Amino acid sequence: MVLSRLDEARQAIRQRILAKLDALGFRGLDDLVSLEVPTEKERGDLTTSFALKAASRVKLAPRELLARLEGFADGLDSVERVEVAGPGFLNVTLRTAWLAEVVRDILGRPDTYGNATVGQGRRVLLEYVSANPTGPMVIVSGRAAAVGDTLARVMSAVGYQVWREFYVNDAGGQIATLGHALALRLRELDGEEVESTWPEGVYPGAYIKDLARAYRAEHPEVRGESVTAADYPALGAWAAERIRAGHEATLREFRVTFDRWFSERALRASGAPEKILQRLRERGYLVERDGALWFTATRFGDDKDRVMVKSDGSLTYFVPDAAYHADKFDRGFDYVIDLLGPDHHGYVQRIRAVVEALGYPADRLEVLIIQLVRLLRGKELVRMSKRGGTFVALEDLIEEAGIDPARFFLLERAPETPMDFDLNLAKLKGPDNPVYYVQYVGARIHSVLRQWREMKAPEVPVDLALLREPEERELLMLLARFPEVLIRVAEERAPQHLAKFMTELAGAFHAFYRQHRILDQAPELRQARLALAQAVLAVNIRGLSLMGIEQPEVM
Repeated sequence: MVLSRLDEARQAIRQRILAKLDALGFRGLDDLVSLEVPTEKERGDLTTSFALKAASRVKLAPRELLARLEGFADGLDSVERVEVAGPGFLNVTLRTAWLAEVVRDILGRPDTYGNATVGQGRRVLLEYVSANPTGPMVIVSGRAAAVGDTLARVMSAVGYQVWREFYVNDAGGQIATLGHALALRLRELDGEEVESTWPEGVYPGAYIKDLARAYRAEHPEVRGESVTAADYPALGAWAAERIRAGHEATLREFRVTFDRWFSERALRASGAPEKILQRLRERGYLVERDGALWFTATRFGDDKDRVMVKSDGSLTYFVPDAAYHADKFDRGFDYVIDLLGPDHHGYVQRIRAVVEALGYPADRLEVLIIQLVRLLRGKELVRMSKRGGTFVALEDLIEEAGIDPARFFLLERAPETPMDFDLNLAKLKGPDNPVYYVQYVGARIHSVLRQWREMKAPEVPVDLALLREPEERELLMLLARFPEVLIRVAEERAPQHLAKFMTELAGAFHAFYRQHRILDQAPELRQARLALAQAVLAVNIRGLSLMGIEQPEVM
C-alpha cells in the first residue's frame, strides 16, 4: 500500500509517541494515540489529544505526561517542531521542504494520485435513482444520480469493487394506471374531450400526450374507444419502457451510467417474490390475520407488522422489494447501499427488518435518504417544467443550468439535508458561482503553462524547497490532504466533503495567484512554482473528474 505523504508523517509520529510511552513504562495506549488535521491553523498541521484521554490510566496530568515525551520526534525528517498547548494538546508542525515533496508525488502519478486500497477489494452494490418509469425524471432524482455516481467513482478509487444498479419499478398497479392515462390520451387523439372527466389518481401530465402520439405512430390500428381496462397493463408496460429509455438517455447526458437496469417485472416473472414468502414462512415470520398474510417486522425493531399478501391474494409492493434485496445479498456483495427518496423514511426500518429476517447481516445494508431540492431564481421559487404537471424535470435543469453547475450544486450539501438550487447563481460566469470558481483554477493554470511554453525558457532542476511562502504552504498542505478526503468521502458515504475540499483548494490557489508571480521570477523559483501549479492542476482535474465534472482549458 502506497501511503499518502500526510499519512506517512502521521504513522511515523504515532510510532515515535508509542515507543516513547513504552520506554516510560506506559503501555496499552495504542487505541488512544491518533493524529488529525486540526480545524484551527494555530494548532499546527497535525494534532493529538491522547494525553487528555490517557491521564487517568497513567496517573499523570496531561501536560506532565507530554513533558515526559520531550524529544520523541528528534531526527524525523517530516517534523519541524512540536508544541504542547491548552490543557494537553500536542501540536505538530511539518517541515515545509518535506511537505513540498507532495508535488513530486502528484506529478509522478497525476491520474491516480489519491487512489488507495482501504476498500480491500470489498464488493459494493450501489442502487440509486430508481425513479418510477411513470413520468420524466425529477430534480431530486438528479441529486440522487450525482451523489450515487460520485460515491461510485470515489469508492472505486479507494479500493472497493463497485456495482451500479437502477431498480425499475415496471410492474404493479402504477403501470396499469399509466396505461389508463395513455388510453385516455389515445381517445383524445381521436377527438374525444377527456380533460373534464379526467379520473383522480391517473397521471395528468402533458408528457402522456407525447407518448400517445408515439404509440399511435407505432400502432395506427388501435383506436381509443377500443381500449379496455384489460389492456391497461400492456399499454402501461409499453409506456414505462419508453419512459425508462428516456431516463437512461437523460442520465447518460448527465454523465451517469449503470451496470444494470434491474426490472421488477422480470423479478416477478422469475417467481422470486413467492420464494421470499416461502422463506419467511419457513422461518416463522409470517402470520395470518383478517385473511391477509403479515410479516412480523416488530420482532426486528419495526414499529408495526407489515402486510405482505392482501386479503384478495395480491402482493404488496414490499414483497418484490424484499425479493430484490435478497437477490442483492445472494449475489455476494459485502455492502448493499440504497439511495432512497425523501418519502422513504418509514421504509428504512422495514427493509432492514426483512433483510435480517431472511438471515442476511443487517449491518451490511446501508440506506441514505436523498432529500428534496427547491429550485430558485434568487429568492423566487421556480416551476419550470415544459411537460406539465407540478414537477421540475432533470432534463430541463440540465438545459438551463448546464451539467457541470448542476452536478456541483447537487453535491455541495450533505445528501440527507434539504437544499436550495439557485438557477441565477448556477448560470453566473464569475467567482460567486462555486463551480466556476473551482474550474477557473484549471483555466488559469493552463493559461500560465501556455505562456511558459511561449517563453521557450530553458528548464532548470526543480528545487521544491524554494516553496516557502505562506500561500505556497497552504497549497502544499491541501494537496497532501487530498487522498484522505477521498477516503473520508468513501467511508462516510459523504460526497459533500469533496465539493468542500475543491472549493478550499480553489480559494488557496486564487490567493496564491494574486500574491505571487509564477513566470516573472528567477528560473529556479519559476520552475518550483510551475511544478506546484501543475500539481494543483492535476488534483483539480482529478477531483472534478470524480465529481463527474469537466475541467475546461479556457474560460
